[in-house]
Amino acid sequence: MSLLPFLAVAGQVTAAAVSEVALGGGSSQSGVLAMIMLASPMVKAIMLVLLLASVFSWGIILVKLFQFSRASGQSVRFLNNFWKSRTFATLYSECSDYPSSPIAEVFRVGYQELGRVYKAKLETSSALDNVQRALRRTATSESTRLFKFLPFLASCGNATPFIGLFGTVWGIMGSFHEIGLKGSANLANVAPGISEALVATAAGLATAIPAVIFFNYFNSRLRVLESDVSNFMNDFLNILERDLVKKTPSGQGAGEF
Repeated sequence: MSLLPFLAVAGQVTAAAVSEVALGGGSSQSGVLAMIMLASPMVKAIMLVLLLASVFSWGIILVKLFQFSRASGQSVRFLNNFWKSRTFATLYSECSDYPSSPIAEVFRVGYQELGRVYKAKLETSSALDNVQRALRRTATSESTRLFKFLPFLASCGNATPFIGLFGTVWGIMGSFHEIGLKGSANLANVAPGISEALVATAAGLATAIPAVIFFNYFNSRLRVLESDVSNFMNDFLNILERDLVKKTPSGQGAGEF
């Protein structure tokens, strides 16, 4: 799924968030934009890095909100149909209606593997082992798919406060250097440089806080989905273990399941 439709919106959200955190009111002369323009080239470069990190972070957040919502909703609907369906063959033909559901994908692959073991005329224990391996492989693949890009949020949450702090330290170093050149340490000389430098810390926090919050949120939802997939696998294997010897899947082998 492309992140581009979300990045433009994310950029506006990020700019507004940084302004609210760092500005908190005041005249246009003391605004974030003015302070950034007056900052040193190093601080400006750090602010650019933080802005890019925040834009990509918000893009990932918006995409993942959509992805997890679809995965959860379609999984619930598939499970309802699974327990209502009279045959696996009918349910298998409807798997295309749940393209985002990890549970539906696990069932689809497991059903296909079941057909293969019937064609190979394996013993019951060997057939169950093959199906179980196929289910586990697919469950791992689906978990990896849902986890994709989440490490970037974790990296943003861990690294961007320190990147912002580095910009602040660099800006304060520049302020003290100016004090040394002017030979005066009054507040009027120190305050502008320090306030410009502190914008980098505010930007780092504005990038890190939502990244950490949503990383934990998505991790929690992923664990719930993984638990649902694991429970479904156990139920599916229990059904096969009871009926594997008696029946074969329609369309993959002989008979009807």
